[in-house]
Amino acid sequence: MRKLLWLLNGVVLGFIAAHFVNQTPEGRRFFDRVGRGVEEFGRAFSNGYHDAEQDDADFEAALRDLTSKH
Repeated sequence: MRKLLWLLNGVVLGFIAAHFVNQTPEGRRFFDRVGRGVEEFGRAFSNGYHDAEQDDADFEAALRDLTSKH
Protein backbone atom coordinates (compact mmCIF):
# COMPACT_ATOMS: atom_id res chain seq x y z
CA MET A 1 0.00 0.00 0.00
CA ARG A 2 2.88 2.33 0.79
CA LYS A 3 4.38 1.83 -2.68
CA LEU A 4 1.05 2.66 -4.28
CA LEU A 5 0.92 5.94 -2.35
CA TRP A 6 4.46 6.79 -3.54
CA LEU A 7 3.42 6.03 -7.12
CA LEU A 8 0.30 8.19 -6.87
CA ASN A 9 2.30 11.03 -5.30
CA GLY A 10 4.81 10.80 -8.15
CA VAL A 11 2.08 10.91 -10.77
CA VAL A 12 0.41 13.92 -9.14
CA LEU A 13 3.71 15.78 -8.79
CA GLY A 14 4.55 14.93 -12.41
CA PHE A 15 1.28 16.41 -13.63
CA ILE A 16 1.83 19.54 -11.55
CA ALA A 17 5.37 19.93 -12.91
CA ALA A 18 4.15 19.37 -16.49
CA HIS A 19 1.49 22.04 -15.99
CA PHE A 20 4.09 24.61 -14.93
CA VAL A 21 6.51 23.61 -17.70
CA ASN A 22 3.70 23.88 -20.26
CA GLN A 23 3.15 27.53 -19.27
CA THR A 24 6.51 28.53 -20.79
CA PRO A 25 7.04 28.87 -24.55
CA GLU A 26 9.89 26.33 -24.43
CA GLY A 27 7.71 23.93 -22.49
CA ARG A 28 4.89 24.22 -25.02
CA ARG A 29 7.32 23.53 -27.86
CA PHE A 30 8.64 20.52 -25.96
CA PHE A 31 5.17 19.09 -25.39
CA ASP A 32 4.22 19.80 -29.02
CA ARG A 33 7.25 17.77 -30.15
CA VAL A 34 6.36 14.97 -27.74
CA GLY A 35 2.75 15.02 -28.95
CA ARG A 36 3.83 14.81 -32.59
CA GLY A 37 6.13 11.91 -31.75
CA VAL A 38 3.33 10.06 -29.94
CA GLU A 39 0.95 10.63 -32.86
CA GLU A 40 3.57 9.44 -35.35
CA PHE A 41 4.24 6.34 -33.26
CA GLY A 42 0.51 5.65 -33.03
CA ARG A 43 0.08 5.95 -36.79
CA ALA A 44 3.07 3.68 -37.45
CA PHE A 45 1.79 1.12 -34.95
CA SER A 46 -1.70 1.21 -36.47
CA ASN A 47 -0.36 0.90 -40.02
CA GLY A 48 1.85 -2.02 -39.01
CA TYR A 49 -1.06 -3.75 -37.29
CA HIS A 50 -3.31 -3.34 -40.31
CA ASP A 51 -0.56 -4.52 -42.67
CA ALA A 52 0.00 -7.62 -40.54
CA GLU A 53 -3.76 -8.21 -40.40
CA GLN A 54 -3.92 -8.00 -44.20
CA ASP A 55 -0.95 -10.38 -44.52
CA ASP A 56 -2.77 -12.85 -42.26
CA ALA A 57 -5.92 -12.57 -44.38
CA ASP A 58 -3.87 -13.13 -47.56
CA PHE A 59 -2.16 -16.14 -45.97
CA GLU A 60 -5.50 -17.63 -44.87
CA ALA A 61 -6.94 -17.13 -48.36
CA ALA A 62 -3.91 -18.85 -49.90
CA LEU A 63 -4.32 -21.77 -47.48
CA ARG A 64 -8.01 -22.08 -48.35
CA ASP A 65 -7.17 -22.09 -52.06
CA LEU A 66 -4.47 -24.70 -51.52
CA THR A 67 -6.69 -26.99 -49.45
CA SER A 68 -9.66 -26.64 -51.79
CA LYS A 69 -7.55 -27.85 -54.73
CA HIS A 70 -6.71 -31.09 -52.96
